[in-house]
Amino acid sequence: MQDTSWVADRRTDVGGPPGDVIDLLDWKRRVFELYRQIRVAPKPAEAWEAWRRARDHLFATHPQSPVPKGKRQSFTGLPYFDYDPAARVLAAVREAAPETYDIATSGEAGGSYRFSRFALASFDLDGRPLELELYWLEGYGGGLFVPFRDATSGRETYGAGRYLLDTVKGADLGMEDERLVLDFNFAYNPSCAYDPAWVCPLAPPPNRLGVPIRAGERYGADLRR
Repeated sequence: MQDTSWVADRRTDVGGPPGDVIDLLDWKRRVFELYRQIRVAPKPAEAWEAWRRARDHLFATHPQSPVPKGKRQSFTGLPYFDYDPAARVLAAVREAAPETYDIATSGEAGGSYRFSRFALASFDLDGRPLELELYWLEGYGGGLFVPFRDATSGRETYGAGRYLLDTVKGADLGMEDERLVLDFNFAYNPSCAYDPAWVCPLAPPPNRLGVPIRAGERYGADLRR
């Protein structure tokens, strides 16, 4: 099946006409360009505002939008926490013993994606030392994937967690001072948060944080089919 989401998720019913694939290509080009602009922007807060506007436009108008077609006309924008400068951190990356995961997905009984943990990212957030595993997609070309859950999941944010980085789809915040940029203001929901026709890798146990991260996209259940 084609992978046709914002990031690592995909539709369960893909296989349409060639025009659908061209639409997907256009979506991916737009996302890659958007994140390129974010990486070079001198002011992260302004980049975040531009990111929000671009996502709202894509979700409202693009044929590959994960918002169900019946709800796009009334779509007025995705909900977010207020921008928090403290939610942008630089993580020290250290190698970890390789470990392969078949990360479970939503929307498919027994479905999974294969990723390999290759490193750990350590950082402080609100004075707390935290750590996330970094995963490499075991597929053509590969790519860095960083999903996570936190104490807001299932209440203020999507219960299955959010995504922070997925470089195979363009979601890449770059490096700074030889450390990995983790800006939780750019955390976003997987496409299955809006429509169960999408299949999304879920955050594995090591990336389930016990603290609340009130930054990034919130959960608007009214958008779901």
